Amino acid sequence: KNVTVQCSVLEIYNERVKDLLVPDAENLQIHEDAAPGGRGIYVEGLSATPVASSADIAALVEKGQARRAVGQTNMNEHSSRSHSVVTLKVASCDTGDAEGVTMTVSKLHLVDLAGSERQKATGATGDRLKEGAQINLSLSALGNVINALTEGKGRHVPYRDSKL
Repeated sequence: KNVTVQCSVLEIYNERVKDLLVPDAENLQIHEDAAPGGRGIYVEGLSATPVASSADIAALVEKGQARRAVGQTNMNEHSSRSHSVVTLKVASCDTGDAEGVTMTVSKLHLVDLAGSERQKATGATGDRLKEGAQINLSLSALGNVINALTEGKGRHVPYRDSKL
């Protein structure tokens, strides 16, 4: 088998998607390719860097974390102000399959969620207050999706209510 692994690191900050590995790759759009054999849900323009080892992955995650939005609050001097997603895409196909007919692709998403916030406890004002409100809204939207998925069939799943 031929196996390739690619790594992507993105940030969702105030409902804007940013590639943390490429400078100025901001406000990227999320799309869905539902065709059979299509890409599924993907971020247009998101970089995918080939990796050969866990050290390569760790270096990319560290690079991405260094570009992540952080700010100071009363609760945390280096509070993450965004959610981040590290995606590992693993593709394998039979040796000699030049057309990719036997290709299998899997994705593993590792998500670091910003914590929910209470304005009173954080002492947030101005931009920090707006960031905290957006963090809480996106976490609430995620909770609504999880509830809809666990309650069974027939219920609308509101997964488009947030980029998260």
